[in-house]
Amino acid sequence: MAWTTWTTPRLDPDRSRRRLQILAELAGARAVRERERPRRARTEQLRQLIATRRRLAG
Repeated sequence: MAWTTWTTPRLDPDRSRRRLQILAELAGARAVRERERPRRARTEQLRQLIATRRRLAG
């Protein structure tokens, strides 16, 4: 039985470039989402605080 080498088929350069571009865009979108998450939480906390103060003052 002969030994075979496992090789991945070569993608054409255009397809490879598009794949890398898509992966980079996904990574960028993920980074933006991670940055926005704490800001949303802070905004929600402020809204709750304002609502509570209005209830107490009224």
